[in-house]
Amino acid sequence: MNLMHRRLCSSAGWADKVARLLSEDLEGLDLGDDVLEIGPGYGATTAVLVDRVPRLTAAEVDEASASRLAAAYEGRATIVHGDGTALPFDDSRFSAVVCFTMLHHVPSPELQEALFAEAYRVVRPGGLFHGVDSQPSLRFRVLHIGDTMVVVDPGTLPARLTAVGFDDDPEVRVAHGRLRFTARKS
Repeated sequence: MNLMHRRLCSSAGWADKVARLLSEDLEGLDLGDDVLEIGPGYGATTAVLVDRVPRLTAAEVDEASASRLAAAYEGRATIVHGDGTALPFDDSRFSAVVCFTMLHHVPSPELQEALFAEAYRVVRPGGLFHGVDSQPSLRFRVLHIGDTMVVVDPGTLPARLTAVGFDDDPEVRVAHGRLRFTARKS
């Protein structure tokens, strides 16, 4: 991430906005008893999830961020330095897998699909994969100057999710510049 992006994502204002939006995004969803968060970054989403689910594990690709989160959530969540495209967890381990505002940082559609396949592999039958990501706007584009920005196409996302094994007809919605999706594993 560029400096402007890092400052925004580590700010108290961003954490407050995320807390409000994430509570809305998770309303009505049963994440179960053992949740994996992929790509927590600075941890604004982790701060919401840790008080909402019985057991939380987070996999963060950036080693410094993973270390910072591990110290902040010691005894409350398990933080693992790991890549969402090659997760170090057993098959069918988690009741749900979630990712928030991070998919556009995965550097290619192929790697995004590898992340989807890993989410499918580690979620239990009956579990869900839920996430939110940003859609393009002028502010979003400016914020990502010099950053990785591979925007997820909401029109192709359902087929991409079912191609890795999730049930047909995953829920995909776009509203207010945000893509929200939920896919289930039979």
